[in-house]
Amino acid sequence: MAGRFVRASKYRHVFGRSTKKEQCYDNLRISKNAWDSNIIKANPEYISVNWEASGGGAFAVIPINERGRLPEQIPLFRGHTAAVLDTDWSPFDDSLIASGSDDGKVFIWKVPENFTLYTEEEDVTDVSPVSKLTGHTRKVGHVVFNPAAANVLASSSGDYTIKLWDVEAGTSRLSLKHNDIVQSLSWSANGSLMVTTSRDKKLRIWDVRQEKPVQETPGHPGAKNSRAVWMGEHDRIATTGFSRMSDRQLGLWDTRALREPIGGFQILDSISGVCMPFWDDGTQMLYLAGKGDGNIRYYEYENDKFEYLSEYKSADPQRGIAFLPKRGINLHENEVMRGFKTVNDAFIEPISFIVPRRAEVFQSDIYPPTVGKNPAMSAAEFFDGAEAQLPPKINLESVYDGGEAEEVPANYHAHTSSAAEAKPAASAASPVLQKKEEKPPKSAQAASVPRSQDIKDNKASMESAASKFADNDDEDDEDETSGFEDVSRKSVAEHMEMKTSGPHISKSPEFIPRLAKSPKQESAPKLDPIDTPDPATSSTIDPPVQREQQEQEPRARATSTAGAAETLKSTLGDIKSLLEEQNRQLASQGDVIEGLRREVGELRARLEERD
Repeated sequence: MAGRFVRASKYRHVFGRSTKKEQCYDNLRISKNAWDSNIIKANPEYISVNWEASGGGAFAVIPINERGRLPEQIPLFRGHTAAVLDTDWSPFDDSLIASGSDDGKVFIWKVPENFTLYTEEEDVTDVSPVSKLTGHTRKVGHVVFNPAAANVLASSSGDYTIKLWDVEAGTSRLSLKHNDIVQSLSWSANGSLMVTTSRDKKLRIWDVRQEKPVQETPGHPGAKNSRAVWMGEHDRIATTGFSRMSDRQLGLWDTRALREPIGGFQILDSISGVCMPFWDDGTQMLYLAGKGDGNIRYYEYENDKFEYLSEYKSADPQRGIAFLPKRGINLHENEVMRGFKTVNDAFIEPISFIVPRRAEVFQSDIYPPTVGKNPAMSAAEFFDGAEAQLPPKINLESVYDGGEAEEVPANYHAHTSSAAEAKPAASAASPVLQKKEEKPPKSAQAASVPRSQDIKDNKASMESAASKFADNDDEDDEDETSGFEDVSRKSVAEHMEMKTSGPHISKSPEFIPRLAKSPKQESAPKLDPIDTPDPATSSTIDPPVQREQQEQEPRARATSTAGAAETLKSTLGDIKSLLEEQNRQLASQGDVIEGLRREVGELRARLEERD
């Protein structure tokens, strides 16, 4: 991998962290209904999950802080006469939730104050709806609140329509007619447009207040379900679906020219489960969670492409998953996203996606302002045709230490501070450069010890530096980017400790390369005062003997230093060849693993086809 170009990204090392079983939400009876919905929804206060209930449909609401094994009997939200198929939380009221059911009705619920699953009463009291919205003639499969206008709800039904409700008035105001069952729907950031996928394999963009599609094009060609998600404030849409050969696909679409996906469809794998897409507008990341498998891929959107980052892998498959709004994540742990997945229809497991950093202060570069709890307009303004606007945002730094949320303009972007942050970083690095340019005075080095001892010290320090470069499996390199610099500093420190006299001189990491050039520097050495012959006594010394001594001394010095330099050069060459061989082995192992992974996917697909 030497010489390989690595794309710069703040989220390149994001990883998913699972949760211990005792910190999950256990002892649940999650619905086994086969309808293709996410089953579970979450906000910073509560989690809702479709419940396997007798005598009509129900769903459960779990306070997000009540983890562990839940009681056998808990208060349920009952009222539907058939199974609950989908729920959705209001983005501006954490206690307001809507539900859609197989009975063709949409109910609005209000979570009671101080709601808890742990009560001392023997008879558990269920919660009833505060409003009932009727108008669909067949089952309601999806309910989604408008992200910008308060109390505006969209619901899709088996009657091939999407109805837009004024929740305050309890009436249906608009209707979007399709040719087949709607499989997914997603709002634009300002709530004026909507994208839908349906069983007729069409991808449509709707101007909802005009009640007509403004763009329509063939979507994924496969026969299985497809999903679509609007990518926040971008005029882009991400879709997941299947090819004619039942391969899972990912597509990126331009809403202004909805003819074909940008760059074509991207093949993901051959697993049969639907991919559930989730978009995070703050980090510009797309999460793909497979229904029926335990993996969650995540990509970063950049330059009209989805750049693959990594994948969270788990042996526990999920049937449903929900992601928390950005205002509910843990800022102190550098968490950029948190998901909640259903496992074995028995418990819910939180999964934290974390940027690995050691900083203990607010990280403004990975936490731009996010949508708060104030809408851009009311339901009446929305249905009266008011100009679409983005909802106000909050500065997450204001709530980092538990303070009140500070509202910022909707078009405010914290990314502009990156240039300002780069300048202090450059200025902070300048003292290091200055230190490198400062060369220690040679006179101080020459006067500290005799010349012959100095040569031995230089040789010892070079051998120490070479040993530091050696591959040691017992020691883990915590910071790959600064390893060689740390080795240089350590070797310099050891060299200075070996000196027995003279002042302590702080040397820069360039000290070792200068030692390697010592044969040229010492080819014509200056004799120390103790080695300089006295003119008064030189006449008593035999001239041939004197010349021989003077010629042998610098030759011995040059030979010793040159030998040390050759030893260091040979050692570094061996290390380089070892590293190249290890890189080749890692690359070949990666190819083998990828091949095994494809074979496992093919075998799994064959087994599922047989079943």
